[in-house]
Amino acid sequence: MESFSLLGGPLHQLGRRLGLVRGTNTVRLGLALGVGLWLIVVALALLGGTTDQVFQLSVIGGHARLLVAIPLFFMCESWVGPRMTAFVTTILATGVVPPGAADALNVEVMRANRRANAWQPEAACLLIAIVLAITGTRLVKYGATEVYDPARQSLAAFIYFGVGVTVYRFLVFRWVWKLALWSWFLWRVSRLDLHLIHAHPDRAGGLGPLDGVTERFTPLVAAHSMLQCASLAESIATGTLVASGIFPWLTAWVMLVLLVDGALFICPLLVFTDKLWTARTTGAGQYNRLAARYVSEFEAKWTNGPACEASPLPGTADLFPLTSLDSSVRIVKEMRWLIVGKRQLIMLALAAIVPFAPLLLFQYPIEQLAQKFFSKVFGF
Repeated sequence: MESFSLLGGPLHQLGRRLGLVRGTNTVRLGLALGVGLWLIVVALALLGGTTDQVFQLSVIGGHARLLVAIPLFFMCESWVGPRMTAFVTTILATGVVPPGAADALNVEVMRANRRANAWQPEAACLLIAIVLAITGTRLVKYGATEVYDPARQSLAAFIYFGVGVTVYRFLVFRWVWKLALWSWFLWRVSRLDLHLIHAHPDRAGGLGPLDGVTERFTPLVAAHSMLQCASLAESIATGTLVASGIFPWLTAWVMLVLLVDGALFICPLLVFTDKLWTARTTGAGQYNRLAARYVSEFEAKWTNGPACEASPLPGTADLFPLTSLDSSVRIVKEMRWLIVGKRQLIMLALAAIVPFAPLLLFQYPIEQLAQKFFSKVFGF
């Protein structure tokens, strides 16, 4: 059985040759791209005497893209890659994919690996990013560092907009491709003849390892929210948006981010819903019949039969299977139709909401927040 992995492609292979990728850890490659480009931009700004254009709130989105978002992209890649591999290994080892479907699973794994290592998708992502840079196309309507500003005529600005933003967009499209490939792989797995285990403790028929995959996408969610927050801050700093007018819409903005992230990371799991629902329905019927049969025999033996007088104490070996059967029936009835738990939902929600907190500083300066905090806690 070939090992499943979405870590691949020309950029990944280049990182390996340069020693920036070791095993499944690609964080060094992200730091080299993001922090390296940031250092080049700052150095050119110092040489050109344009540091006043670099270190100001109106361009905070540029710093966020290079110093935060790009490294987070590769942190997510390093986190989620091993979990995806473990998921495929687990469903095969536990029999969720029965031996008769193992060959079909191996075919899908090889196909996904081959596509992950192909050069054409990344070349297309880079080409789209370059075309957007040449045409000056905006992907969002706000922010000052999304497209080239003719007013910032310096070498540092040219490198940032020409190279930095292009690299960032290339990595965004690269992740879109990886998520599409992951979604396609899950759909293909869901069409196999799976043997979902009705009474599995994960309440997902043995597909519970997908929970671990979902929670590892939090760096991508955080990067998305941070860029949204930074872009809004840029527009407020430049006067395009009014700070007091944005807060009534902030909840809707956060909800939009949650919906987008939910569609990207949770909706692909819906491909298993039909089989989970079927397994829950059939499993509940099977375990209810088994429970009725066992309870009937238990009552016949211990409440009406001769064993009741011969051994009247409750400490009998027949009682423990009855307790276990009750637990199994409850687990079957609690099977989930969506393979994501409360913990994963909370983590994704926090990753989407917390990065918007700095926007409160436009409405409540940090001195006022500190004063209110100390007055609440210490009473002065």
